[in-house]
Amino acid sequence: MTSRQILRTTAWGVVLGFAAAGLTAVPAPADVPKPATVQWSDCKPEGKDDPAEVKGSQCATLQVPVDWHHPDGPTFGLAIARRTARSPSDRVGVLVFGPGGPGDSGVDRIKTGIERFSPALQDRFDIVSFDPRGIARSNPVLCSAALLARQPSPLMKSQADFDATVRYNRTLAADCRKHTGPLYDHIDTWQTVRDVDAIRKALGESQISFHGSSYGTMLGAQYAEAFPGHARAIVIEAVMDHSVPTARLFLDDESAAVQDSFDEFVKWCDQATACSLHGRDVRALWADLLQRSGRGEIPDPRQPNVAITPFYLSFAVFRTFYDPQWARLADMLKQLDESEPPTGQAPVPTGLENNTIAPFCQDWHLPVRDYREYSGLIDRIGRNNPDMRYPGELIAVTTCLGTPKANNPQHTLKVHDLTTPVLLAGGIHDPATPYSWAQNVARQLGRDGRLLTYEGWGHGSYTTSPCVQSTIDDYLIKLQVPKRGTSCPAVPPVG
Repeated sequence: MTSRQILRTTAWGVVLGFAAAGLTAVPAPADVPKPATVQWSDCKPEGKDDPAEVKGSQCATLQVPVDWHHPDGPTFGLAIARRTARSPSDRVGVLVFGPGGPGDSGVDRIKTGIERFSPALQDRFDIVSFDPRGIARSNPVLCSAALLARQPSPLMKSQADFDATVRYNRTLAADCRKHTGPLYDHIDTWQTVRDVDAIRKALGESQISFHGSSYGTMLGAQYAEAFPGHARAIVIEAVMDHSVPTARLFLDDESAAVQDSFDEFVKWCDQATACSLHGRDVRALWADLLQRSGRGEIPDPRQPNVAITPFYLSFAVFRTFYDPQWARLADMLKQLDESEPPTGQAPVPTGLENNTIAPFCQDWHLPVRDYREYSGLIDRIGRNNPDMRYPGELIAVTTCLGTPKANNPQHTLKVHDLTTPVLLAGGIHDPATPYSWAQNVARQLGRDGRLLTYEGWGHGSYTTSPCVQSTIDDYLIKLQVPKRGTSCPAVPPVG
């Protein structure tokens, strides 16, 4: 697996992959009736699934339109899964989980990751999730693996590099459309919002509760916008702000969040003897590793015989901030510093591969005119964020260069008539979805939003902070909305 393939199969704020080879779906004829109910059956273990973990989950397929602008047109199968409330007599209703990414599998979350939800939620709710359109089992976006492996570096050096990236993106889009079918052009969040409401209807529920994380927060916010009467309660955790208007502001916000996480890591390492770099100049070591990776002298942590580039080295560091895994990061940097230059070459992949970042370009319009403008953005990031000058989000911007304008571009939320305010959970030191985004979305929601602040680190807080978890649980179960200004103290990282 090349460094570029690692990017497509590793989670971050806007890119979170899920391998799903062989799970193609063919659109059904237009006259296929839309079922009034869902036919559930026991989920089956797949791949490396532990059968004991899968036990108790139920799976189904719901036919929904390829394009909700034409609801009577062709359909495809949307993969969904659930676990019913463990205490039926205390059942509150249905809780739909919105996967992150883009690229997360909600079906997998139900089958083998149900512990993400507290015992209280598992007792009181039927917990339902799905593979979003274009992901995993729901007619995945499939592209030639060899072509995906040739993705240009986001660290462009000339107008020729910029033009080559635009040509590549257009070639890739044509390839993905060929292998995916008509759904390829209809995988934005506006469409997925309608899929969620189709799930609600198929379950026979007048209202649903919703918990979205990371990229799934856009889904929750836009569901509240489109179907306020069908929303009993909505939690959006690690909030994306879909009103950020330009590539410059998008990269400014994301880069600052990553730099902040690096600063917090350095502070910890200076103070903690558990840090394997304790007593060393961590910033100087990191700067040296970046320079050496630019000369091809640093091995990929996942493929020690293959060199890693400065961008993908930065991305590997970025990913350790999610939990965060500070001790692991220190060990990794120490090992890379002591490593020998790699001599191998990554193999060229064959067949088809799921391109999980494709929905991003249909949700975000972040145009950059030319190399001069792009180079200015890179220089600005470097001046403001000297350690994390190559944030992972660069790939999101460069992947969309030259592609058509987004189907569901950024806009300021307009939410009205909710019966319960949206609960936003934002972490002060979130590396992927800046706290400022949660604050801004809360301002957009006004009286229809309530911000819960987590004062600690990492991407997401429900599974990290008992305080955040209990506050969210009380909101979902009892509709108990926390007071304005409520915050939860930081939990020291154990990694």
